[in-house]
Amino acid sequence: MIQFRIQPDSEIPASNQLFNQIRFAIASRQYPPGYKLPSTRALAMQTGLHRNTISKVYRQLEEDGFVESLAGSGIYVRAQGHEGGSRLQSPILKEHPEAYKVVQHALDNLLSQGCSLNQAREMFLAEMDWRLRCSARVLVAVPETDIGAGQLMVYELEESLQIPIQLVSMEELSTVLDQTPSGTVVTSRYFIADAEAIAAPKAVRVIPLDIYDYAKEFEMVKGLSRDSCIGMVSLSPGILRAAEVILHGMRGDELLVMTSQPKDAYKLQAIVKRAQMIFCSDQPSFSATQVAIQTCVDDLIRLPKLVRAGNYIGTKSINLLKRELGLG
Repeated sequence: MIQFRIQPDSEIPASNQLFNQIRFAIASRQYPPGYKLPSTRALAMQTGLHRNTISKVYRQLEEDGFVESLAGSGIYVRAQGHEGGSRLQSPILKEHPEAYKVVQHALDNLLSQGCSLNQAREMFLAEMDWRLRCSARVLVAVPETDIGAGQLMVYELEESLQIPIQLVSMEELSTVLDQTPSGTVVTSRYFIADAEAIAAPKAVRVIPLDIYDYAKEFEMVKGLSRDSCIGMVSLSPGILRAAEVILHGMRGDELLVMTSQPKDAYKLQAIVKRAQMIFCSDQPSFSATQVAIQTCVDDLIRLPKLVRAGNYIGTKSINLLKRELGLG
């Protein structure tokens, strides 16, 4: 790290001293294009100057075109003269100026590490080609014991992404990837460690999905009177097990919790006849429960309150996956 020194008894203001020293570091390539400048805190500890003074120097360097700031990242040395080159002002550059700066800095860093332009180009193209190949095939992987969670993810992903999704059990994933190595494996964070252990040696991309937090539904449970009966219906037995544990932790033995998968008609009818409120984690479960209520409607003193929970996969994860797959 370059040591900047401030002479307190000099006639030259301290801010000017620091400005000139940083500018010399840039001109002499001690700070090459793409180099991240020290934080104001680090520089304050080194020089003894107030952080506000250093921030003022950095602003002046930016105004003079020596550096540029990236929000949330830091201050970086700008390429000067022919290093910056002339660029076509295409709509994509105007639409995503900050993202384009990230590309510039990535390229500058590769060049500063000794890569040639052709080598950097090959790296970028290889990464993009690999991602495009992976995007051509999307697999949802979950353990065989909770294949229902995978069915739920496939249902929601196909509805949101409008592309075919293949469901694979974690136990079969290695064999499937051996047959067709390129692809993107998607799973919830519950199962991410297992998926990465299988996919990483095969150079296959793995993307974790965040699941819905069910906060709104849990608030509704808090308001139920003692001795109420709650029904839970889901494609995923894992969700049902987790829900039972959480509900018991919230209300202990105050509530009776009954669970069922939509395919189990006998359990589903028992829930419809007994529960005051029924939560469905997915559309297939909601539809099956509606049918069960209509089937038993003549035997019911009162209809249960039917609640369709939010989608299993979080909206942010869906949007991220769309971008990763080049769909939006």
